[in-house]
Amino acid sequence: MSSIKVPTCYASCSIGYKPEHNVPAKLKAISAAGFEAIELSMPDLVSFAQEHLGKDVTEKDYAHLCVAGQEVKRLCAVNGLKILVLQPFANFEGWPQGSSERKDAFDRAKGWLEIMQAVGTDMLQVGSSDSPNISSSQEYLAHDLAELADLLVLHNFRISYENWCWASHAPTWREIWDIVQKANRENIGLCLDTFQTAGGEWADPTTQSGIIESIDRAQLEKKFKQSLKDLSSTIPPEKIYFLQISDAYRMEPPLSSEVQDGLRPRARWSHDYRPLPYDGGYLPVVEVAAAVLRTGFRGWFSTEIFDGKLEAKSDADGMESFARKAMAAHEKLMENIKL
Repeated sequence: MSSIKVPTCYASCSIGYKPEHNVPAKLKAISAAGFEAIELSMPDLVSFAQEHLGKDVTEKDYAHLCVAGQEVKRLCAVNGLKILVLQPFANFEGWPQGSSERKDAFDRAKGWLEIMQAVGTDMLQVGSSDSPNISSSQEYLAHDLAELADLLVLHNFRISYENWCWASHAPTWREIWDIVQKANRENIGLCLDTFQTAGGEWADPTTQSGIIESIDRAQLEKKFKQSLKDLSSTIPPEKIYFLQISDAYRMEPPLSSEVQDGLRPRARWSHDYRPLPYDGGYLPVVEVAAAVLRTGFRGWFSTEIFDGKLEAKSDADGMESFARKAMAAHEKLMENIKL
């Protein structure tokens, strides 16, 4: 067993593939496997609200989502689970002042804040925006995050800002860290992610090799190793709110480099080709996780996968056995990390 101990979390969106795999069943499986918390995904809350209330509920039906959220909070307590974070809050920052998009972003934020109160979490995950028509100014992006943080701090809530590796202007850990520093708020920290870091800086789903080919392999390895070293020496551990864990499949054939259905290639890769560690992927997950731990961070490790092969990999026990498999992958990851 590893001597490094961290609390464990599982994203609600990362388990289940049948209609009967609803939120109560997911919570039971996650808890039985030994996880201590969940990331509550908005699509899961919406589907649960529809089932629980017996009516159509949309993502902006905040009153009904809060009612359902109170029941999710109760179910989590029954299963001994904490709700670590509400996710994923997307396409928030960078819209022009006075635009309908900016108004919608802040209206959504206020609705999600109400849901956070209902479910009993203090953290909102914000993914770096992939909208094409937003500002590229880090100062402007930071100003929006600071304004959101000021809304949340009234309730002792906080923001975990994550780099999505296909984002328009903040696809790497360096960029989100720069933006968080510019925002300069106590209640903004980082959500780091093994896929987002390795998948953006080392791997490439559009190449035959599956890695970035715009520079030679030796240069790539040196550059990536230095990035991880810089991460370890740059980010204070208290500014890392949690680390998400997943791997990725090498794409055969490679994905098209074109935008398809509004999605850049790494976004398409992320949506369906992110398995558990040790389950068919090829990213340097251990190296990224070790770099985060070298900051001194000993907080939440959260399994967040999007595996289109999930049904084929699951046995008759379904979610229960898969959740146990996820915990075994976590334990193996921790054993393989050498600091």
